Amino acid sequence: MSFSVAVLMDPIGAIKIAKDSTFAMLLEAQRRGHQLFYMEQGDLALRDGSPWARLAPLTVKDDPSGWFSLGEARWRDLRELDVVLMRKDPPVDQQFLYDTMVLEAAQRHGVQVINDPRALRDCNEKVFALHFPQCMAPTLVARDPAELRRFVDEHGEAVLKPLDGMGGRGIFRVRSGDSNLNSMLETLLGGDSHGQGRQFAVAQKFIPQISAGDKRVLLVDGEPVPYALARIPQGNEFRGNLAAGGRGEGVPLSDRDRWIAAEVGPELVRRGLRFVGLDVIGDYLTEINVTSPTCIRELDAQFGLNIAGTLFDAIERTAVEPVSQ
Repeated sequence: MSFSVAVLMDPIGAIKIAKDSTFAMLLEAQRRGHQLFYMEQGDLALRDGSPWARLAPLTVKDDPSGWFSLGEARWRDLRELDVVLMRKDPPVDQQFLYDTMVLEAAQRHGVQVINDPRALRDCNEKVFALHFPQCMAPTLVARDPAELRRFVDEHGEAVLKPLDGMGGRGIFRVRSGDSNLNSMLETLLGGDSHGQGRQFAVAQKFIPQISAGDKRVLLVDGEPVPYALARIPQGNEFRGNLAAGGRGEGVPLSDRDRWIAAEVGPELVRRGLRFVGLDVIGDYLTEINVTSPTCIRELDAQFGLNIAGTLFDAIERTAVEPVSQ
């Protein structure tokens, strides 16, 4: 069974292939004989309501000296394709949302879009986790600086972060009474001198178990991979994100990890979120990553897995027996 598989991603020439999960997916698709096509955000269009894209034939190679080659790009009706991997990194801004609208038009005509475009619009990676309060530490999402200060005072120590970000950027650890708290809130909330136009920010009770790592638990069609990547902070850094210098160490899932996955998994399946990364610190879910979750390459290397293979097994099964949405 050979598919046409298109990927929408950030520039492929800038990725680090040893850590890039999208690249792992492309390698697996090519290994299975699927035909690959490449596009970026500027390559999407709607023509009289029909989804089109400027697609370049793509071949990939697991070679850091030259990992891809592109053929001549041409405009093509997306409804002719079998699969689209939506793997654009955050921010989930207006342009990202418009992309999902084009991809949803393709989905209506039977194209498998992973992850589901509607779910990408609906499931902010911080807010969606709050659908499962039984899994989480105390968390507040607010625009009001007074409420956020109250939360920090209530819990003594908290982590503040933007509602839309990735890689640990813009995250602060703060204690009650910290003289820098107002400055942190100004940075996160924005707005003018009258408080207008403020952005939402997230405050979570600080979880000391971050010292043992911020675990990334990957799920395919709601089922967890049996190992997680614990991203362990280094030196004086409290953030475990690999992009912030964290060290990745593979660990078996704990009973608590599996319980969290079981709580979250059915809702992921219902929404068409087929490849998802849960962030778990200690006993607590902190985020649900739906846009472009990573850590495939590290877990594959440490445990001899083929996580992208599991994903493509699911994609190929769906081509025979579509998953109910």
